[in-house]
Amino acid sequence: MIVIDNNTKDPDVWQPVQAHCQKLGERFRFFHEDPLAGYKSGALNYALAQTSPLAEVVACIDSDYTVEPAWLRDLAPQFADPSIAIVQAPQDYRDDSDNAFKAMCYAEYRGFFHIGMITRNERNAIIQHGTMTMVRRSVLEEMNGWSAWCITEDAELGLRVFAQGLQASYTAHSYGRGLMPDTFSDFKKQRYRWAYGAVQILRRHAGKLLGFSASQLTPGQRYHFIAGWLPWIADGANLLFTAAAICWSLGMILAPVDFDPPPLVISLLPLSLFIFKSAKLIYLYRYRVRASSRQTIAAGMAGLALGHTISKAIMDGFFTTDKPFFRTPKRAHSQAWLKAISDSREEALLMLALWLAAAALMQQNVDSPDLLVWIVLLLVQSLPYLSAVIVALVSAMPQLPAGLIGRLKLPKP
Repeated sequence: MIVIDNNTKDPDVWQPVQAHCQKLGERFRFFHEDPLAGYKSGALNYALAQTSPLAEVVACIDSDYTVEPAWLRDLAPQFADPSIAIVQAPQDYRDDSDNAFKAMCYAEYRGFFHIGMITRNERNAIIQHGTMTMVRRSVLEEMNGWSAWCITEDAELGLRVFAQGLQASYTAHSYGRGLMPDTFSDFKKQRYRWAYGAVQILRRHAGKLLGFSASQLTPGQRYHFIAGWLPWIADGANLLFTAAAICWSLGMILAPVDFDPPPLVISLLPLSLFIFKSAKLIYLYRYRVRASSRQTIAAGMAGLALGHTISKAIMDGFFTTDKPFFRTPKRAHSQAWLKAISDSREEALLMLALWLAAAALMQQNVDSPDLLVWIVLLLVQSLPYLSAVIVALVSAMPQLPAGLIGRLKLPKP
């Protein structure tokens, strides 16, 4: 067992961990390195260099996780198959009953690990994540470890493994549970990192994913990696559409002679996509995640609340390359009201702009179907921004019980 602490400045944080490892005996080794470049990937690569040469499998967990003892015993035997390079258990959480905000977040997380990952596993195309994961040691060394240039080094490593023609295995059974972000601000920063890292991977490995460069990626793997990140790319385009919709509506208000309502087809397409996505979410959460109506609404609202953050991450990812790794704080202080409102101020302003535009257009002649549908579109377009404001306010009220959302049942096998 190797415990690596990188770049922690306060000795009161890391020295008690060091002392505890010393009490546990020589099989527990603690390292504190400051400075250490490369963020989490730098720490992982440092720990790999300290690993016993007898170790054939490297298992990684985040520092906030409690792990069932059966994890290694149950899953490590899969490495008897020489084609297996990664064995992955879900990223799961144990604080979903703390308050309503965390219950909302937990419902949103659950969809990926109990819908998306299961589907991906059928095509050997899972997203490797950095905790509750086991990797074959020889594969890690052949690939020079984790990539320091990517802030989602875990998913990037998984793609490189697949490009070598190797296999990954995923089980939906949770063997370990960690902590969720305590505030909406940190919830957004975590998702920003995931989305920004996805664009880094797409840019670096575009040739392999599109079939232009030599690799052993299968068509199914290419499909799942590209299609899995397309909704985030669509969120990036959605921000541009919102800005264009506000500007066009302003033209219709200030110069109605020069600006007509957009043709009906332009309004109906995004409305149809929104209805389809909503129906898909309801179906999957009710029948695959076994969520109640309240939990399904909570998951949908938490997901919508992240739309603006994902939009910015996607756009930043296409035009920058050097955004730093952000460690998601755990056990942070809950947000005060003003802080919560401040953290959702961009979303609130966009929401108000869409509402004001819709209200001003309603003062005109709404007998035109094109105008009526455009007004409806503006209101629907405001829902992600409204969700962000609501979730931010919920995060500022940690006294709201998780029972308002309800506890999720175990998913279907």
